[in-house]
Amino acid sequence: MTGSPQRPLLFLDVDGPLIPFGVAAEQYPAHAGCLEPLDADANPLLARLDPGHGPRLAALPCEVVWASTWMADANECIAPRIGLPQLPVVVWPEPSDMDDQDERNGLHWKTRTLVEWAAGRPFVWVDDEITDTDRAWVAAHHPANALLHRVDPRRGLTDHDYAAIGSWLRRLF
Repeated sequence: MTGSPQRPLLFLDVDGPLIPFGVAAEQYPAHAGCLEPLDADANPLLARLDPGHGPRLAALPCEVVWASTWMADANECIAPRIGLPQLPVVVWPEPSDMDDQDERNGLHWKTRTLVEWAAGRPFVWVDDEITDTDRAWVAAHHPANALLHRVDPRRGLTDHDYAAIGSWLRRLF
């Protein structure tokens, strides 16, 4: 996952894709195989992290970037638990009047920032809140290829998701 400008980006959300939620807690496996044990004061949802995500994400032909409200905490709390190195982090701007307008129009608050951050590079955005409005806006405002891949937050990233993302990325080369 080097920073070569030719490689597409993969903007990765944490809650939903990596930390599933939305059903009874006992339905989620606790992944004892994580590379770092949970501290007593750690977020208990970190036990839902599957350490298998790290190698699978690292194997994708792209540069992975945290695109989550976890921001820099993703490098401290998530990356070591799944075996990822420190990754670039999207820093979200302060809310603006444009955000209110976007929300009324159904555009996700992350969409504009991710297109700006991509700066014309192809990208995949993996999130559990992507809608057709976001897809249409990106298609109209981003000059390169983009895959906006919605993950079911109750299951998180699955084999099917990795297959779809990997297939899309390989078609770029």
